[in-house]
Amino acid sequence: MSSDLVATWNLSLPDGKHKVEFEHGTTSGKRVIIVDGKEIHREDWMFKLVGKEHFSVGKAKCTISIDACSGFAYEYTLSVNGKSLEKFSENQSKIMNCWCFTLGSKSSTPFRVVLEKNTLDVWVNGKKMEQFEAFSDNTDFGAEINFVLGDTGRPACIRTRSSGKKRDGMIHELFIEGSDEPIPHAKEFH
Repeated sequence: MSSDLVATWNLSLPDGKHKVEFEHGTTSGKRVIIVDGKEIHREDWMFKLVGKEHFSVGKAKCTISIDACSGFAYEYTLSVNGKSLEKFSENQSKIMNCWCFTLGSKSSTPFRVVLEKNTLDVWVNGKKMEQFEAFSDNTDFGAEINFVLGDTGRPACIRTRSSGKKRDGMIHELFIEGSDEPIPHAKEFH
């Protein structure tokens, strides 16, 4: 690990969790951006030690801001799609549902299923799935989004029903074929 590593952020997107690392050499002016362990940007010997670095993670447009605090101390912030990481993460949890679970017993396979509520796109372990929408046969629900759970070939569906409260909106529940019990939501979007 580099001694110039000054900041690390965790970024949750529909296609998965990403780790963003930033190296800043305050004597050399070096700036290095590493995403998921891969260097994606490097600049050596920059004379201006403050400023911004722009890059993308998937479809997300990111900016690292380097600001002088006092003396030779610097502050590093990450913004995503024009919002601070904190505000972006809050917004993600409002516009996405996430389920994390395992299937199987001995060689259990971990799954991360994400529903983008605004587009109704479904992602399984970082891959956008083919899906089809239908009305549910179950009278407790309205619409269903049907898809196959990754490479397992197992059918799954996300059923939508009203919460009965305008403020809470719609409730989305994930069901795996053969189960009448929904998969619990992840405690936080991750």
